[in-house]
Amino acid sequence: MATTKKAGADKTASATAKSGTSKKAKSSAAVPDFTAEEEREAYNQMLLIRRFEEKAGQLYGMGVIGGFCHLYIGQEAVVVGMQMAIGEGDQVITSYRDHGHMLACGMDPKGVMAELTGRRGGYSRGKGGSMHMFSREKNFYGGHGIVAAQVPLGTGLAFSNKLRGTDRVSLTYFGEGATNQGQVYESFNMASLWGLPVIYIIENNRYAMGTSVARAAAKSEELYNRGSVYGIPGEQVDGMDVRAVKAAGDRAVAHCRAGKGPMILEMMTYRYRGHSMSDPAKYRTKEEVQKMRQEHDPIEQVRQRLLASGDMGEDALKDIDKGIRAVVAEAAEFAQVDPEPDPSELWTDILVDA
Repeated sequence: MATTKKAGADKTASATAKSGTSKKAKSSAAVPDFTAEEEREAYNQMLLIRRFEEKAGQLYGMGVIGGFCHLYIGQEAVVVGMQMAIGEGDQVITSYRDHGHMLACGMDPKGVMAELTGRRGGYSRGKGGSMHMFSREKNFYGGHGIVAAQVPLGTGLAFSNKLRGTDRVSLTYFGEGATNQGQVYESFNMASLWGLPVIYIIENNRYAMGTSVARAAAKSEELYNRGSVYGIPGEQVDGMDVRAVKAAGDRAVAHCRAGKGPMILEMMTYRYRGHSMSDPAKYRTKEEVQKMRQEHDPIEQVRQRLLASGDMGEDALKDIDKGIRAVVAEAAEFAQVDPEPDPSELWTDILVDA
């Protein structure tokens, strides 16, 4: 089911946002198989994100996590595949659906969960919450709560890389709903004009807060082509297949490192939960969600390949799940017993001398 298509390719191979499924695109590039090691790495990372988000949803329901909380369940292949394609020093910046990106960047689950519960041990010392945490050490530049606000910032990271003469690449994630924001196109223009090494990753999960992309975006089946007027090449990728994501990521990273400027990757993915924890998602049918879970789940695809190849058996996969659940349980426990920030923290981290 892994598919990609490039800007200007056969338009009949398009995504159907209304149904939440996608037609099979005619790919100009075959998706290579993973090695056994890559399959295991992808499985571990995606399952960690899935179990973490399930626990976060549970804690939110219990009132332990407050404020806004946007879960990444269903979209795990996008960030895991892209992380497998980048190298040391490359930067990541994203929107408010960010927990999965943090974990994929190697941030400590304890610190991420503690930030969700507003504790001192959180990555923003309990002051940022679900949508605003950062790690310079892991080159993760946020979680941003304003729609598309991170796009010019990610472009700025790429500008910094070019000024410093490095070959570093900025991964700048945003959703399909953000593609209609003006600052996105200002960023496209600047990135193309200056040849900046930025990969714009559209996580197209088919729905904005409650509106199908087909109702909100003209030519919604071709968001990857939104940069063509600026000379930015783009591809549409099966974002439910981690192999397809990594393969597209490899091509985009090579494009940027070669000094060819920005690139757009539209990841066709799907969120199983509502837009946020307060969203009952009544704008789509249970059958639609169930169909995606049964036929396109990114983790189940890897699991089935591991079993079919004989690289891992059921018992080994259960042991992995058991170990990950223990890590998440430990993070949840820490996030509930760690002290809350001292009130004096209100006056810290307001100004940074850079």
